[in-house]
Amino acid sequence: MLDAQAAKAPPSLLYMVKQVELVVRSHLDELVKPSGITALQYTALTVLQRHDGLSAAQLARDSFVTAQSIADLVRSLETRGLVRRERNPQSRRELLILLTDTARELLVRHEGEVRELEERMVRELTAHQTEQFRQALSKAWHALS
Repeated sequence: MLDAQAAKAPPSLLYMVKQVELVVRSHLDELVKPSGITALQYTALTVLQRHDGLSAAQLARDSFVTAQSIADLVRSLETRGLVRRERNPQSRRELLILLTDTARELLVRHEGEVRELEERMVRELTAHQTEQFRQALSKAWHALS
């Protein structure tokens, strides 16, 4: 039997972060589904939008997937014509992953509805609270990285 104090305790922050992640991912999956991609693929494309020409290892880290998963993800995006791979001029053994114009168009097409999702998530926060939330999440990420 749970004691009364444990029953009244708020959920852990880790649990709450996971809840937010899962609901965001679910909504994002629905938003990008018409384009035939997943939330994970969309995330990888947005990472490349900010830093085009990453190695698979860098893209995996920045997209929050394993090195094994990124190979399948990149292959799928490449098959769809959303990314291309080129040899790194500084390190001929390394392949860099780059966005195609098709991917850039897809990102522009979803930009508004993704922004609306983010706005919906923080709708009950003031602009100051939203900035504090952004800073707190960044600090939490850095503390664990």
